[in-house]
Amino acid sequence: MQNEPVIAADQCQTMREVRAGVDALDRELMLLLAQRFGYMRAAARIKTGRDMVRDEARKAEVIANVRAEAVGLGLPGDLVADLWERLVEASIAYELEAFDSNGRRG
Repeated sequence: MQNEPVIAADQCQTMREVRAGVDALDRELMLLLAQRFGYMRAAARIKTGRDMVRDEARKAEVIANVRAEAVGLGLPGDLVADLWERLVEASIAYELEAFDSNGRRG
């Protein structure tokens, strides 16, 4: 379905059109996730200690910011915050792996 034309969601008349839009957005989200995880690799390179990877205050700030943005866009804040909780935890795990792969453990 990658070659299906993508139209605005409110203009969709068929499930084929809806799926084409969702598939296109999923591809875009993967590109954005690749960029986000690139920043995790940068953080792992920059941070001087493994104990610096997990920052609960920053995690809370990120999730609060996303929740507020979601609500402002008319999205369910709790659902989006839950998604970001999972994303941030996955990012922390990825950053820890990147930190370790840089040959540092301290």
